Amino acid sequence: MASNGKNREIALRWMEEVWNQRREEVIDELMHADAVGHMEGGDVHGPAGFKAARAAFLEALPDLRIAVEDSVAEGDQVVLRWRVTGTHLGTGLGIPPSGRVIEARGMSWFRFRDGQMIEGWDSWDQSGLIQKLTPP
Repeated sequence: MASNGKNREIALRWMEEVWNQRREEVIDELMHADAVGHMEGGDVHGPAGFKAARAAFLEALPDLRIAVEDSVAEGDQVVLRWRVTGTHLGTGLGIPPSGRVIEARGMSWFRFRDGQMIEGWDSWDQSGLIQKLTPP
């Protein structure tokens, strides 16, 4: 049971510190060097791959905020249900800035090894978001 609580704490730190507080150095602390992230746009490998993907989102949505709405932890896995909000002010997603405020809901499923994230899956409607931001 103790690892459930610790893993949940790490997952919550990830959302708060890596995303909301923009603390890039925390990525290296919490993510295993061999980690794989299965994201809607494709897989990212290791901290460097994740940092590049994260930078694109933050460039496009510089005020991005994630609110964790619920969590479940069991064994070496944690699932977070979240809501993201932000204003589309940059070109990081390859779309000219629209100034639109976005809101989306999704889930992240993390697997841990030795106190670090070793694998993760994100599920949300990224394609729908991009369609909403793309000019007609």
